Amino acid sequence: MAPDLKEYDEEQVRLMEEMCIVVDENDKRVGADSKKTCHLMTNIDTGLLHRAFSVFLFNSENKLLLQQRATEKITFPDMWTNTCCSHPLNTASELIEEDQLGVRNAAQRKLEHELGIKPEQVPLDKFKYLTRIHYLAPSDGQWGEHEVDYILFMKANVDLDVNPNEIRDVRYVTPEELKAMFADSSVPMTPWFKLICNSFLFKWWDQLDTIENVKADDTIHRLGF
Repeated sequence: MAPDLKEYDEEQVRLMEEMCIVVDENDKRVGADSKKTCHLMTNIDTGLLHRAFSVFLFNSENKLLLQQRATEKITFPDMWTNTCCSHPLNTASELIEEDQLGVRNAAQRKLEHELGIKPEQVPLDKFKYLTRIHYLAPSDGQWGEHEVDYILFMKANVDLDVNPNEIRDVRYVTPEELKAMFADSSVPMTPWFKLICNSFLFKWWDQLDTIENVKADDTIHRLGF
């Protein structure tokens, strides 16, 4: 039986109608389904998998921009996470697989939607694609994530105009400050952010000034299974 969404925020319910890209474990597109369908644990438990991205945006001081997800979010509300994490949609501009252009288009769109960052401040060719992870994470008994997640880095100074329906708070952090947040059990963190941090983030952060020299990894890393 489909869940009753009346208890949730109206705008967040509307966004659940967006069509995600359904993929197999090798990230091959096999169809499309609604964000709602893709995030129900009853479907995730049968193997339903979709494409996603995670942006890590750093300023000129090499500090990472974090966001705390809004209380209104249906999945993982109030949790701290990387700069922007969302999904390319089943649209012509976001289905382009060459040079990850569809994912880059989606990242640019969502950075503006969530953080008010204008596209000209985050040019498509300045996103550094690093790798993909495949993970599964429940949010509560009803909702969760099961994604092939593209990891994108960018270094840029940007102007923020935060959407309060998406984001509760933001902050820039150093590696040491982020590690302190992880050590504080009162600070909730999204599961994908934890996985990326534990596996990759800090070694890439150390190479941020020469990140363009880091070769993109074609492997899909299975994390948390």
